[in-house]
Amino acid sequence: MMPLTFARVGEPVRIVRVGGMEETHRHLEEMGFVPNSEVTVVNKVRENIILQVRDSRIALDGALAKKIMVEEER
Repeated sequence: MMPLTFARVGEPVRIVRVGGMEETHRHLEEMGFVPNSEVTVVNKVRENIILQVRDSRIALDGALAKKIMVEEER
């Protein structure tokens, strides 16, 4: 298990846990970051990450991305 910030560009990962305070946790879940869902890092720019989540692309800053724990798909 690792923070989303460590995921490699182009490789799908599965969300294991979403952390943070209640408001942050709820905000991330509303955007589609829920346990057992798959996301793919499309690009990284400094601390910011662009992700493919379902049929959408979402940009997260590094602070939010660190609150999402993922594991590599097998």
